[in-house]
Amino acid sequence: MRFNHRPFDSLDAYLYRIYNKATVCRKELDFVDNLEKLYLRLQGLVIFRNLLDDPLLRLLVKLLAGKEGSPEKQVGRYAAFVSALFDETDDLTAYIRARVLADDNIYVRRRAQGEPIADVLEECLQKELDALESLSQLTAKEIRASLPYDGYLPQWTNSPADFVSAYRDRMEGIADTGYGVFAKHHMFTVKDGAIVPAHWPDPVRLSDLIGYEAERQAVIDNTMALVAGRPAANTLLYGDAGTGKSSTVKAIVNEYRDRGLRLIEISKKQFREIPAIIESLSGNPLKFILFIDDLTFAEENDDFNALKAVLEGSVSHKSPNLVIYATSNRRHLIRETFSDRAGDDVHRNETIQELISLSERFGLSVSFYGPDKKLYHQIVVGLKAQYGIDVEDALLLQEADKYAFQRGGRSPRVARQFMEYLVSREG
Repeated sequence: MRFNHRPFDSLDAYLYRIYNKATVCRKELDFVDNLEKLYLRLQGLVIFRNLLDDPLLRLLVKLLAGKEGSPEKQVGRYAAFVSALFDETDDLTAYIRARVLADDNIYVRRRAQGEPIADVLEECLQKELDALESLSQLTAKEIRASLPYDGYLPQWTNSPADFVSAYRDRMEGIADTGYGVFAKHHMFTVKDGAIVPAHWPDPVRLSDLIGYEAERQAVIDNTMALVAGRPAANTLLYGDAGTGKSSTVKAIVNEYRDRGLRLIEISKKQFREIPAIIESLSGNPLKFILFIDDLTFAEENDDFNALKAVLEGSVSHKSPNLVIYATSNRRHLIRETFSDRAGDDVHRNETIQELISLSERFGLSVSFYGPDKKLYHQIVVGLKAQYGIDVEDALLLQEADKYAFQRGGRSPRVARQFMEYLVSREG
């Protein structure tokens, strides 16, 4: 009987092949072992424990948990993670670094408020940053080595990272960048007592606004005092509709967001929540404008009294990192009628004075009155370049005057609506 047996070329070649196979197996086992160790390190997070609730990182941590479920489920978890990552970026390192730098945690709050940091907390920070950096450097190859599948699976990228240095730099500049939700957004509203980000804020910039330079500069100067940590006044911007009062406030915040300025818009029905909001922001290193748009009252009521108490100062002291900016079409904020003056209050005059004096509780009042013809023309010509209108000034101003007459008067808003009308007509 003959056997078809092909002997190895040499014993050395045979041993070499066995060694290569053993090396590959050992590396694969090392990969799996490292993933399991990293998984346990992440389960021990204390300072950055909130990151485990991040939807994308939760998917990644599941991949590290080990070989759970059928091959289909394991491959499915991998694909779900990569799909979620690609919705944000293809760079895993960049994603994790951004979440780490923006995280709201006990360490950053103590640093922001100037509290001493214990050695044990510093050590914890160092170890956790090392673990998160290791997580950010995980490659698709390492994860795929633990899967029972050798077909195609998409890969992601990894960029260089030094989480410790990056985090130290962020702590040095925390007064400008902030942390938590305030690091990712700069305009907010209030919903059910909670501060929530405005995902599509008004993008208006100071360069977009024409006219009212002196009025606008007064608001800018007051805001710069706030940003610099100097005393700043609560401010009332009042005057005719469409003159750019609200746009001025929003443009200033857009202009100086990189210097730590944030805006929180509050409606009239939320005035009683202002003390709690001020208390929650008092230790924050950022500077905040509580913005009340179109402020008026029909009568003295609970909302009126709540705002008056905040402006006057109640049990809580005025936080140095926060001011209130309000806009109104009325100088005295109260819609007063003749019947109000003929009321049956014995001291009606004192009551009226109480109602109309709310505006005096703002430390700074800036008036924005409707433009005269000269200022209106200046605004129209200035907007001409912004909108790319190719019309002679004389004809443009003639048409702008007709448009303002039809709209019932001149204002920066009417001028901008006129430009939008011209653009749509040309289109």
